[in-house]
Amino acid sequence: MKLVYFAWVRERIGVGEEEVVLPAGVVTVQDLLHWLKGRGDNYDAALQAPQMVRVAIDHEHVPHSQPIGNCKEIAIFPPMTGG
Repeated sequence: MKLVYFAWVRERIGVGEEEVVLPAGVVTVQDLLHWLKGRGDNYDAALQAPQMVRVAIDHEHVPHSQPIGNCKEIAIFPPMTGG
């Protein structure tokens, strides 16, 4: 699965994207964010407040309770503002 990071999430993690194989227990977006935090200090720094980050699965914004399923791409980015 491809993970894509944007803005300060990308800067703190140190990569723009990566391919990962998720452990069996990672089934929702919330599970994914928790798993990522445990991958190292850079991930922990980027996801200190996971409730603040936005997530899109295959280009569609989803809540953190969303099951990941067999998606191809998950994007993680900070909150957006608009006008």
